[in-house]
Amino acid sequence: MKKVGIVMGSDSDLPIVQKAIDMLKSLEIPYEVHIYSAHRTPVEARDFALNARVNGFGAIICAAGMAAHLAGAIAANTTLPVVGIPCKGGMMDGMDALLSTVQMPTGIPVATVAINGAANAALLCAQILAVEDKGLAEKLDAKRKSDAAKVLQKDADIAANL
Repeated sequence: MKKVGIVMGSDSDLPIVQKAIDMLKSLEIPYEVHIYSAHRTPVEARDFALNARVNGFGAIICAAGMAAHLAGAIAANTTLPVVGIPCKGGMMDGMDALLSTVQMPTGIPVATVAINGAANAALLCAQILAVEDKGLAEKLDAKRKSDAAKVLQKDADIAANL
């Protein structure tokens, strides 16, 4: 199975990224986590992206706040799918990161999830990998069914108590 690369711009993003890590673990998807800055370590970020396919990655998650150039910098150097997580913080409380991540020029796409939406970033990567992995597709189907059953149980519980 291909790995998912997780790149965050700072270790302060780890509490957000942890939800992606937990989701990947629950689906038994291999991953690697790195800290590279689009601005402070551009050479290392570029090298990671340029070599990601050869190094066994199938998709990359990038988490960054404020200017949030990381996902775009990674996407500019690979044709693997890149999923951006705009992180909350700064003067605009994450809206700046959201706009920076989602507004990519034609030819350099970055799929973007909600502000702090790390679990969905991992699920999107899982869906991408599941196109070629029947076992993973079955795990995703089972997760959807389990999630639906939990909601229906809550519905039954509230109906019984009110």
